[in-house]
Amino acid sequence: MTRIGESFVGEGAEAAHVNTVLGEREGPVGTAWATALATPSQGHTPFVAVLRPGLPVRPLTLFVNKAAITDDGHGTLTWGAAQAGVAAGVADALAEGAVDEDQVLIAAVWVNPAAEDADAVYANNRAATRNALVDAPPARDEVLAARHSPANPFYTP
Repeated sequence: MTRIGESFVGEGAEAAHVNTVLGEREGPVGTAWATALATPSQGHTPFVAVLRPGLPVRPLTLFVNKAAITDDGHGTLTWGAAQAGVAAGVADALAEGAVDEDQVLIAAVWVNPAAEDADAVYANNRAATRNALVDAPPARDEVLAARHSPANPFYTP
């Protein structure tokens, strides 16, 4: 079974937006995981999220940056604070029993090139990743009720 999740946490340049796709290694998510790892593109280099060097988080998580790396500072926040936050958020979901350690996970992660506060980037990505994996999808009624007044941090009608 494939589970898709989404979460937005924080505000300003340090806000985190994480999309997740969780599934079996021997299924379509496992195929997508391996394919994405093997096919980086300019500015987007998927990599395995680690809790520390040599200790990949379980389930094995592919970190895919949604924003192309703009400079050294943005790269450091993406590969450092955001990656550590994603790994910790996955471990939080594992500790809560929301994910199976033998599955695979793709985490598509937005790090704003204007972000500066590494601790906020870490905390927001940890919470967003955990939320995307643990929180149940919204109920149909909630979706239908919100359809006439969609809003996000970049647009409110």
